[in-house]
Amino acid sequence: MSNILIVDDEVGIRELLSEILRDEGHDVLLAENAGAARRIRNELCPDLVLLDIWMPDSDGISLLKEWSANGQLKMPVIMMSGHGTIDSAVEATRIGALDFLEKPIALQKLLAAVKRGLSHRAMPATPRHPTLAALTRSLALRDLRKRLTQLAEGSRSLLLKVGPGSLAELAARSIPNASGAWFDLSSATDPLDGERLASLAGGTVFVPELARLSRQQRVNLNFLLDRLERYQLHLVVATETNREDLLAESWDPTLVGRLFETSLPLPGLPEIKDDIPELAGLILQQLIESGEVPMRRFSSGVLNILRTHAWPGGYAELRSTVKSLAMASLDQEIGTDDASALLSEAQAIESGSPLSLDLPLREAREEFERIYFRHHLRLEGGNMTRLAEKTGVERTHLYRKLKQLGLHGTRKGDD
Repeated sequence: MSNILIVDDEVGIRELLSEILRDEGHDVLLAENAGAARRIRNELCPDLVLLDIWMPDSDGISLLKEWSANGQLKMPVIMMSGHGTIDSAVEATRIGALDFLEKPIALQKLLAAVKRGLSHRAMPATPRHPTLAALTRSLALRDLRKRLTQLAEGSRSLLLKVGPGSLAELAARSIPNASGAWFDLSSATDPLDGERLASLAGGTVFVPELARLSRQQRVNLNFLLDRLERYQLHLVVATETNREDLLAESWDPTLVGRLFETSLPLPGLPEIKDDIPELAGLILQQLIESGEVPMRRFSSGVLNILRTHAWPGGYAELRSTVKSLAMASLDQEIGTDDASALLSEAQAIESGSPLSLDLPLREAREEFERIYFRHHLRLEGGNMTRLAEKTGVERTHLYRKLKQLGLHGTRKGDD
């Protein structure tokens, strides 16, 4: 039958509901608080959750919001409360709960709600990327999320000042997005028009590095800025470059002034290294749920390797590494050997000894190219558009070169 998770701090309620549902042939999982529910949900992916509103560590509404914000609401959730109000029921339904049951729960109401919930479990869910909403343990990241939300409420355009190990994409995806639409402006080589913007209405347009935009993309940026309000869009631009350097590169002063009007400095992954294991686990879980990688989990040793790695490519590099580890691992638990092997080229480059000088020239050149392109693939998160711009290699030739070297980028959508 189905796996049903019951989340309630009252042991009597858990036992009663568990007995009823097991008699109906279901497998039952039990959690006494939000922390246990979060862990079970991530590890075992239940088919349905019965979630109490009032719990000691975190209320059920907050947990429901967390799952919804991070694309983890893949299963139907039925809220329960002994102090239910119309407001609570309305809010829970708005966030994504399927139903609301008041305690004491009548047997027939329970069984009817569970049957209705399980009939919804096959509905496809839209895969979503992690956001800061799920990283609740870090005070610095909670504060960053609040600042992003506050700035987004006051301005539709936001410039993120970043350095090595940028969190720009994670920050941009954490800004409230009404429609879920996401567009990387640096991937557009043709002129933007109103029809394209209308298809993105209510969503987010992202620029991973302002200084890399071509002249046409700058024109697109200007076109977009004038229409953000009309299409209810948020523009998030990241850059390591200051305005003076952009002006020295013949950028339009008016455009630069508009972009720098609302800005926020971001920490890099090295500054939040203690939060990297939690972020990596969240990325892995969502890759599993979207069907991009098989069921995998990290060993504690791997999490420590990820925590101490420098991550010059920031969030994009971390996500690419997590995906590569999950796809390459032969065991369900990803081991330290897998992580060490994948990150060895980056570590060798950082230490100044990327390859052996004893190789014949042709082999040494090929090995250098393999290390070089693998390094930049990781930095750019596999994005072929940005890789071509970064390396100065035309895209058709770039695909051929990567194939020769046994490397692969992200051809589908290049995002």
